[in-house]
Amino acid sequence: MTKSTRDNRQWRPATQLVRGGTRRSEFDETCEALFMTSGYVYASAEEAEEAFKGERQRFVYSRFGNPTVQMFEQRLALLEGADFARGTASGMAAVFASMACFLTAGDRVVASRALFGSCHYIVTTVLPAFGIGTELIDGTSPEAWNRALSRPANCVFLETPSNPTLDIVDLAAVCALARSAGAKVVVDNVFATPLLQQPFAYGADIVVYSATKHIDGQGRTLGGAILTNDADYFETKLIPFHRNTGPAMSPFNAWLLLKGLETLDLRVSRHCDNALRVARHLEERARLGRVLYPALPSHPQHALAMAQMKAGGSIVTFDLPGGKAAAFRFLNALQLIDISNNLGDAKSLATHPATTTHQRLSPEQRAELGIDDSTVRLSIGLEDAEDLLADLDQALAAAA
Repeated sequence: MTKSTRDNRQWRPATQLVRGGTRRSEFDETCEALFMTSGYVYASAEEAEEAFKGERQRFVYSRFGNPTVQMFEQRLALLEGADFARGTASGMAAVFASMACFLTAGDRVVASRALFGSCHYIVTTVLPAFGIGTELIDGTSPEAWNRALSRPANCVFLETPSNPTLDIVDLAAVCALARSAGAKVVVDNVFATPLLQQPFAYGADIVVYSATKHIDGQGRTLGGAILTNDADYFETKLIPFHRNTGPAMSPFNAWLLLKGLETLDLRVSRHCDNALRVARHLEERARLGRVLYPALPSHPQHALAMAQMKAGGSIVTFDLPGGKAAAFRFLNALQLIDISNNLGDAKSLATHPATTTHQRLSPEQRAELGIDDSTVRLSIGLEDAEDLLADLDQALAAAA
């Protein structure tokens, strides 16, 4: 039911974002219809039996599939260049389901150490509780990947760019090593979005998103997605797991995400333009510590980032002299930019990772990731760049 349509694959991304996967009802509506229903009726008992046996392709229950959710899945699949997509209730539901559906006790997972806090929890706490071995490595180190994947593994999990220090993982190299080790590669592509980076082109098996971020992009709703070209994984692993554990996407959330996709191309372009201006501006301020942004030549992996990505994305991370006290003074002085742990929003947002998104990690673990009390993460929105720079300047002055 969720295999993406092959028709119109020749359309370019901006067209797919507006038209891809559209399915009109008998009323021929312009805007995608919102099907707020939990179940569906059958013309006969025989039809219901055939549907539950899989002999008739139709909707049977919205935990399994829904017309509005299916349109979102197909549109995102067309954009990503994937054969299959499944919507989930949140990004973390997508991350967990993408791995839990095929891993079993005794399996081995190799993951980049630089992960979002909840992803780190899944890899280091949830999966080991089910007898799944996990190994965290420095995702920027080719030698670390070579060592970790010199013996058999079942899954590789990574995010690139990473949250919040924007580490870049060499996708082509890691996917080749994972293939030799017998592992499926799961890539969290949230920071790059499907417009700036397409992991399938480098050999990834599964791509996951928190659609809450750039895909919605307006702070309205939660959602996630899992995409793949592996029919066996999708049909025999993911679909049974998804149907029977219930991380289903709400039809209303899917409808909002469809509206978000329509403007994703325009928004991501503006995000990147504004973020680059902010990053350059911050880098010029001598009293700041490091400024991290993939499109800056000063980024430690700038060449790799620009080889894999079309632009630098919406996130800028920097360090303030003065530790937590200075970081809090800066955040509290912001007048335009909001304090929030979300990202990818039309509104610019700022957070202190050490006390929010990564607060569960020990100081030693945060130090390994390059996160300390002076680190601030900015999610740059769609405001006028001059207003953003003025707000940053006055807040930096207050923090000094």
